[in-house]
Amino acid sequence: MKSIALALAVFCVLLSSAAQIAMKRGMGTPAGADVGATYLHALTSPMVWLGLVLYGVSAVLWLWVLSRLHVSVAYPLVSLGFVITLALGVLWLGEPFSWLRVAGCTLIVVGVSLLSLDA
Repeated sequence: MKSIALALAVFCVLLSSAAQIAMKRGMGTPAGADVGATYLHALTSPMVWLGLVLYGVSAVLWLWVLSRLHVSVAYPLVSLGFVITLALGVLWLGEPFSWLRVAGCTLIVVGVSLLSLDA
């Protein structure tokens, strides 16, 4: 049961990362600094709505994960979202690649790995 909960936790992290990418795609580059226009654009963007739905599904599934795992085990897995989102941002959104970002993500993975040894 624990392995299923861990797998579902990772799936939730993937959904959350996909939500970030969808919302970024849906927002694009804002035309001006008008806050109202930015939120109007968000409310009318199908990709933003897709991102919100993915977040919602992830949150509902996360409740099941929390009922099966210690929060001290489950929550560090959320930090893997930084790594996944960085990779997706570079690959799908054309965001800049940086070795400093890779180093930071490497530290995150090492930290999560150390925490998982105690799981």
